[in-house]
Amino acid sequence: MCWAELLVLLPTAPYLLVAFSGAALFHHLCASGCLSLTARYILLLAGRCLLAGTAMGSYAVLLLIPAAGSVLILLSISSARAHTWVFAFLMSWQTLCHLGLSSQELDPQDARPAIALSAIMLLTQKATSLALDIHERLTQPQLGQGLFQRSLPLCSYLLFFPALLGGPLCSFGSFQAQAESLGALPSPLRPASQRCLCALALWALRAGLEGWLASRQGCAGLGCLPHAWAQALLLRLAYYWHWVLDEALLEVAGFGPRVGRGDLSTQDLWTLETTHHLAVFTRTWNKTTSRWLRRLIFQRCPTQPLLATFAFSAWWHGLRPGQVFGFLCWAVMVEADYRIHPFLSSWATSQAAKLLYRGTTWIFTQLIIAYILVAVEAESFSTLCLLWTSYSSILPLSYGLVLLLLAKKLKEN
Repeated sequence: MCWAELLVLLPTAPYLLVAFSGAALFHHLCASGCLSLTARYILLLAGRCLLAGTAMGSYAVLLLIPAAGSVLILLSISSARAHTWVFAFLMSWQTLCHLGLSSQELDPQDARPAIALSAIMLLTQKATSLALDIHERLTQPQLGQGLFQRSLPLCSYLLFFPALLGGPLCSFGSFQAQAESLGALPSPLRPASQRCLCALALWALRAGLEGWLASRQGCAGLGCLPHAWAQALLLRLAYYWHWVLDEALLEVAGFGPRVGRGDLSTQDLWTLETTHHLAVFTRTWNKTTSRWLRRLIFQRCPTQPLLATFAFSAWWHGLRPGQVFGFLCWAVMVEADYRIHPFLSSWATSQAAKLLYRGTTWIFTQLIIAYILVAVEAESFSTLCLLWTSYSSILPLSYGLVLLLLAKKLKEN
């Protein structure tokens, strides 16, 4: 696997690597006492301008407009209604950007639109999280100050350059506390180096797996299931690589996530690849986004919160046919997982039966996750149709039928 192929799959990677030098310089200036708190906020925004202009070009305007609009709403509308306005404004803007860019004939080699859309999605996360914090009185807007003093921390939080292109979601309060304490904390070199070594190991593993797949001949029938699983593992390794690199960049800048508050720790990686519960995988996958969706949708939806959460996730990701099908299928599979495991575990009484139960359900979980990832990543409806008619659909269909049977049995009882 060559670097060019890797950067096509992960278009933000070269800009993340360039941002490391800016993050290291920023932390050094803070540690040396050269920057006041206001100067830190301004420098974080200036880095955003340079990084966004380099990575997105003219598409950076698509990010600037919703950021400015969100700050204006938060400063001008009461805390009781600001969340609703921010949510409606940002999701409307994001949907227009998704539909507008997808309807145009863009150069497939031009990564700038994809990077801009990814940054807008991250902005939606931060702004809605901040609006919820204000609505729930976890964060209070600063009163008695001028417009510049009130808007600067908000703009810096929404657009600070270490997390512009990726990284775990942190609260506004955590961001403020870290910005104020930069320089007083120990050097981030060791944790950042550990994450970079982890990213290198993931890259090497992905390169080896891709080389092995390239040497394999074509498959047919049920023999394609291992190939589909390996393809999905390639996608997961790409996500893992990116998440680890994002967190390493935040560590270098002094905004590293607290223990257990990031997207991927060593324990999370082990859980994702060894769990035999699809629901556990779902809660662990992209943890900060999962917590954001739980807070934003699941806990606020009076009926069918699980289905509503996955439907909103499809909307947030862009509403391509593969995304809509993939996330709705994911919701059904998780619901089936909740019902199937109590039923199977009640039959697994001996040690051998328990091992068979765990091993079989682990294989099922891996194959279902592979099916969902391939569906979500499908770029066209024709690709999705090929997936529907493949042998990979047997297991999700079986899960769906078992869900119906168990739900009917529960009603009868």
